[in-house]
Amino acid sequence: QVRLVESGGGLVQSGGSLRLSCAASGGFYSSYAMGWFRQAPGKERLFVAAFSWSGSSIDYADDVKGRFTISRDNAKNTVYLQMNSLKPEDTAVYYCATDNRYVSLKRGAPAYWGQGTQVTVSS
Repeated sequence: QVRLVESGGGLVQSGGSLRLSCAASGGFYSSYAMGWFRQAPGKERLFVAAFSWSGSSIDYADDVKGRFTISRDNAKNTVYLQMNSLKPEDTAVYYCATDNRYVSLKRGAPAYWGQGTQVTVSS
């Protein structure tokens, strides 16, 4: 069973930055795709960013392009999300996810989810 543990969430002012981390363990393979989703109160969980195991495929949601950067360290089985120029509308619970198929991850149907970390951006 794959286990994903997120960290790095918190409260930040508008325009600030945060860096989220997600460490994978258990039955995880470095060949798995990894990514991030977010869910604001009362709204559905939405795709934020994804990174294939090799880095040949990297995708972002339109509303975070140019502000967020996803990266991963395969030696540490960890994926990161650097978030800059944060806006109040970025406030949400951020979830890490992984799947052996990049397509499944991107369309929001990964095999594994983390427990989530809260990001709050004050205006």
